[in-house]
Amino acid sequence: MIRVLLADDQALVRGGFRALLDSAPDITVVAEAGDGQEAVRLARAERPDVVLMDIRMPGVDGLAAAERILADPALASTRIVVLTTFDLDEYIFEALRLGVSGFLVKDTEPRDLLQAVRVVHGGEALLSPGITRRLIADYARRPPKTPAPSVRLNGLTDREREVVALVGGGLSNEEIAAHLVVSPATAKTHVSRAMVKLGVRDRAQLVVIAYETALVTPKWSR
Repeated sequence: MIRVLLADDQALVRGGFRALLDSAPDITVVAEAGDGQEAVRLARAERPDVVLMDIRMPGVDGLAAAERILADPALASTRIVVLTTFDLDEYIFEALRLGVSGFLVKDTEPRDLLQAVRVVHGGEALLSPGITRRLIADYARRPPKTPAPSVRLNGLTDREREVVALVGGGLSNEEIAAHLVVSPATAKTHVSRAMVKLGVRDRAQLVVIAYETALVTPKWSR
């Protein structure tokens, strides 16, 4: 059973999500939070598998709450999906950088929300190739706050660098396998090894690193 924590300041929204999630035989909502501070407290108390976190909440917002949850060693297995009203929310890139496993817009189809919870619980990042690539590429066009830390890639093999670049391009393991002419299992192994060497939680952070280190650059910025 996948245990979910809902964090949203609108009770009506939480109620709708709870009804949908509880209708699935393999998902249960263990708690609801109306703000970020409560979300952190309930995450520590309930140890949910997945947190659906609204990013814009009063007091402690979803981004700050996500940072606290992801920094807690006791919650290392908890995955966070950010919920947003707009698919170009300016905070989403920072959320991915922190280790959030992905994001959903609130008008996502019910079946897609249920699948998203299952995908994230299974250890994959929830990356909609179109929206996520556009978002991160838009962020990447801005002047960087600090020089791209390309030195962090030194521990990767050439193949692992190539794989990180392909993940940054939005490719799934199956698509990476086809591109490299290897099996999906081999592609998954390369991705996993790159994640371990770079010290990241999931594919979402690999995408961020791919852009920050210029393994991938927006077409219009070349």
